[in-house]
Amino acid sequence: MQQSTEDRPESDQEDAAPLLNQQLSLGKGLCSARYSLVLILHFSLFMMYSLRVNLSIAIIAMTNGTNPGSLPNSSTDVCPSRSHAQPNSSHREFTQGAPVYDWSAETQGVILSAFFYGYLFTQLLGGYWSGQFGGKLVLGYGLLSTSALTLLVPLAAGLGAAYLIGLQALLGMAEGVMFPAQYTLLAKWAPPLERSRLIQLADAGCTFGTFVTFPAAGIICQYMGWPYVFYIFVPCFCSEWLFYTLLTSMPMYMHEVLHFDIRENGLLAALPYIGNWLCTIVSGVLADFLLSKQVFSIATVRKLFSVLGMMLPAISLVAVSYVGCDYTAAVVFLTFSMTVISMCGAGFYTNHMDIAPRYAGFVLGVTNTLGTVSGIIAPAAVGFFTSQDLLTGWRNVFCVSAALNLFGPLFYVTFGSGTIQDWAREDTALQ
Repeated sequence: MQQSTEDRPESDQEDAAPLLNQQLSLGKGLCSARYSLVLILHFSLFMMYSLRVNLSIAIIAMTNGTNPGSLPNSSTDVCPSRSHAQPNSSHREFTQGAPVYDWSAETQGVILSAFFYGYLFTQLLGGYWSGQFGGKLVLGYGLLSTSALTLLVPLAAGLGAAYLIGLQALLGMAEGVMFPAQYTLLAKWAPPLERSRLIQLADAGCTFGTFVTFPAAGIICQYMGWPYVFYIFVPCFCSEWLFYTLLTSMPMYMHEVLHFDIRENGLLAALPYIGNWLCTIVSGVLADFLLSKQVFSIATVRKLFSVLGMMLPAISLVAVSYVGCDYTAAVVFLTFSMTVISMCGAGFYTNHMDIAPRYAGFVLGVTNTLGTVSGIIAPAAVGFFTSQDLLTGWRNVFCVSAALNLFGPLFYVTFGSGTIQDWAREDTALQ
């Protein structure tokens, strides 16, 4: 005989009630804050796995263990090579100038497995911290730490295998908190009848990141050198975040926070782009003037304009987040941010042609593709941050954009160059 709802145990009724009473509305759901959160999680896991798996491809170019004859007691019972390289020249297929290390197969295995030592260590801590401090902070700091540590991979490899093993363990610790943080967030945001789809949509970012990273890393290793795998994936994302945030969300801020009507909104939202247009032209002329007069070197000019074009907008956005309802100050700071960010065009954007004139289009295609990911995430992040408390949410939006824009120039100043790279020279390409 079938039990009625009243006859079921109380605990069963509590579990069944949300499922029985909820009406699904997929159309509205796709535009909701929870789907914005899932989109952020999807691309957070995309970035996490991109940073995790790039070493699996890069280590082939980093080591000379790909040649079986270089290993002691190696067997000749191997499949014939499918490449067009000459025998005993396994690394001619990779760009010259990138360092190659004499690591045995055992050492390579330890390097690749070291990640999981740290990854195992922080799983429980990630769950505990997410409960104490919130999944958003833990996830954000985990991804930021992973990005920063990834930039140190070439340095650690140059110091020795032991340093790279230690760094891999630290990377594992940074990433180990991210899945517990994700589940903490989804446990609060996912309705019972949407839990499966939301979790799967978020987790799909892992395999999508792997799918994109493997071929991209292989191409970068072959034509640009394996260190660029670790250098490119991080700064291009930072440089585009602020621009896309202002491009897509500034009218919304002026409407929701400053309460401008649609006519005022359109006029004032257009004002920063007049400044951007003028500064784009002036900064290009000024950069060439400094070079023609030999005031600074190419590298110095590119770094100077990149620092000004990223740090000044970052400072302005922090100021916007604290001016509150001062309409004039908010518009001035937003206009200034969008105006001076155009100086980056005379900085790292033009630098593509400085370091690789033969492959400038390809290199820009790589960096712009990765940078465009921020254009997908930034508007969704705005929706998520502002869905709870409006003023606090917009302050978080501006502070996150500012933090990324401060990190980008620090990286570029450290690793940027103004000279043609060995892999992009005419004579190298003809060999």
